[in-house]
Amino acid sequence: METLLIVEDVPEALVWLSDLAQKAFPGVAVGTARTVREAAARIGDGAWDMALVDLGLPDGSGLDIIRRLKAVSPDTICIVSTVMGDDAHIVAALSAGAQGYILKGQPETVVHRQLLQLRHGIPALSPAIARRIMEHFQRTGPVDGEIQALTTRETDVLTMVSKGFRNAEVAQALGLAESTIATHVKSIYRKLGISSRAEAALHAARMGLT
Repeated sequence: METLLIVEDVPEALVWLSDLAQKAFPGVAVGTARTVREAAARIGDGAWDMALVDLGLPDGSGLDIIRRLKAVSPDTICIVSTVMGDDAHIVAALSAGAQGYILKGQPETVVHRQLLQLRHGIPALSPAIARRIMEHFQRTGPVDGEIQALTTRETDVLTMVSKGFRNAEVAQALGLAESTIATHVKSIYRKLGISSRAEAALHAARMGLT
């Protein structure tokens, strides 16, 4: 992790997140923005390895920033950092491409651990958010149909993706072209009705693949 963009309008929270990120990723270069407009300008500065994005900004929603980042830099890891933990905001963030959802106000040690998990490809999810997501999925019914909908190869790809492997790494492990893996991932997302690797990891857990 070399570069990190923090989008946060509350000065105290900005300092807190910056300190935590530098502890979790020593040597990381941190850039900051306090509004959607400032963040949009910073996106043009170059590729960011990761972004911590607040949802409630003075001039709009942090979801717009996540969508823009994913459009210009698909490999950027986007993590929501917010006080809003309701189902609507969680689903909207994951659908926009967020790969983690951290609630501000948690103990520093908890957030630090969640950030460290990213090194191992584990989505950064606050415990309360993980529970809400699992409850949401449990309300959708059994997963047998999901398993049957996937081909054997798609199941293999989903298993590896859920463990944090990049498309190139999955391709190398399975002896396939990276473009083929990308096609499989697109098919998996369509069949499961998801749009992010965080959702893929949670679906894989429900399906007993991790």
